[in-house]
Amino acid sequence: MSHSIVCSDLVFEWPDGTAVFSGLNAAFDSGRTGLIGLNGSGKSTLLKLITGELSPASGGVRVDGDTGYLDQGLTLDTGQTVAELLGIARTRAALRAIEAGDASEANFSAVGDDWDIEERATAELERFGIALGGPEPLDRTVASLSGGEAILAALAGLILRRPPVTLLDEPTNNLDARARGLLYEAVDAWRGVLVIVSHDRELLERVDRIAELRDGGIRVWGGNYSSYAEQLATEQEAAQRAVRAAETDVRKEKRQLIEARTKLDRRARYGRKMNESKREPKVVMNQRKRDAQVSAAKHRIMQAGKLEDAEQALAESESAVRDDDRIRIRLPDTAVPAGRTVLELDGPQDRIHVRGPERIALTGDNGSGKTTLLRAVAGAASARHAAVSVVRVADRVGYLPQRLDILDDAVSVLDNVRAAAPEATPHEVRANLARFLIRGDRVEDPAGVLSGGERFRVSLACLLLADPPPQLLLLDEPTNNLDLHSSARLTEALSAYRGALIVAGHDTAFLAEIGITRWWRMERGGAPVESDPPPEAEG
Repeated sequence: MSHSIVCSDLVFEWPDGTAVFSGLNAAFDSGRTGLIGLNGSGKSTLLKLITGELSPASGGVRVDGDTGYLDQGLTLDTGQTVAELLGIARTRAALRAIEAGDASEANFSAVGDDWDIEERATAELERFGIALGGPEPLDRTVASLSGGEAILAALAGLILRRPPVTLLDEPTNNLDARARGLLYEAVDAWRGVLVIVSHDRELLERVDRIAELRDGGIRVWGGNYSSYAEQLATEQEAAQRAVRAAETDVRKEKRQLIEARTKLDRRARYGRKMNESKREPKVVMNQRKRDAQVSAAKHRIMQAGKLEDAEQALAESESAVRDDDRIRIRLPDTAVPAGRTVLELDGPQDRIHVRGPERIALTGDNGSGKTTLLRAVAGAASARHAAVSVVRVADRVGYLPQRLDILDDAVSVLDNVRAAAPEATPHEVRANLARFLIRGDRVEDPAGVLSGGERFRVSLACLLLADPPPQLLLLDEPTNNLDLHSSARLTEALSAYRGALIVAGHDTAFLAEIGITRWWRMERGGAPVESDPPPEAEG
């Protein structure tokens, strides 16, 4: 049976009137599709419309086949259980009821052939490197897992169920190198319809086609991301040439219009001179004057029309050239002298110091304690680290958690940022938020309605616009929710940052680009230890 997704004339806007789609048509057939686009272009929204989590104002979605969905925001639902992440909670509940003596048809129907679902689920989790302890490990909550472990558990559930239609929203967020490798293998072997929203270049190299959301529409490019990038570059080069040619035409038509006006003015002066000298009968001169005026008007209209056509051609050519809006980050001047200690940790073997503007990459497997260490350094009330104690830390520390749960979802974006910078006026906050592409009425929206990319940008704004600004930045998987353009801008900003920096992450290319000077590796339950950079970072 052939499976597919068809979206017809989709219209969707947010409650504040912000339009996302106005008549979108899209189709996804069997195979692997990489869905890309700038932050806020509607990628996650489209997936939610396909799953039915959101409803369009008009238009429709037809999905042929059961649908599995990995939501990029699943790590925020900390009360959800592992069984719910796996998608087997209903089956487990039916099994428990049957074991308790409730042999109803509904329970047997819910179980189906999955009598060993718990054993298979545990085996799949272990294959992904998740070893859950305790008497009821599948009842553990998301809060007890790292961000990467939560993503892996959800992926394991999709592999268990193998739905014919699968939607993955940023599946590599928080995943370590081993886990990414397992995901890549699963994607390579996936059957049916697979739509992947991702900024992970390596993952996008494994798809059959790229679907790009842009300006409310969608365009499909054959091949993987490299093929898409090559096609786009060729197209943009042609568009730039067309713009240059159109600009030349506009200059030529403007010059010819000026020359035409000059000739007409000369003729008009000559006509007036002849009229004043009365060398011809009055009736003849009046007719000549009328003919000249008609001819001049026609000539002006013709030349003006040519200029208008040339300017229209230029506008059309310019519209084909991309000028994507990107976040503009100017990090505060927070220089730290080379000899100043900004962090001192007491480990099981010796003291660990961070001095001056050092920039440190914190790596390690999922669940090894990277996030716990950062939270302890940031002073989070519930943070404890068994192997390390914080002896000394800088007064001004900025912390961006991977779950992006530092925002108050019930209050506006504006009020969230003002809480971090209480001395700033609303006008100043609005102006600064515009640099993070949060503009207009969007600053009045509650943080709970933000997309993943918007949530990241607002969280980053709270961090960088804080008063006083941080001298030690702690970033936990900072590229998770950024499109490729914004990730490049963040790289530029952090490369210019003059304070101390500790970044937990698995994106080796990003870590290398921001100029990491020391590499730490966390072992599960242990302290960070100095390590060599991975080979790809040295290249």
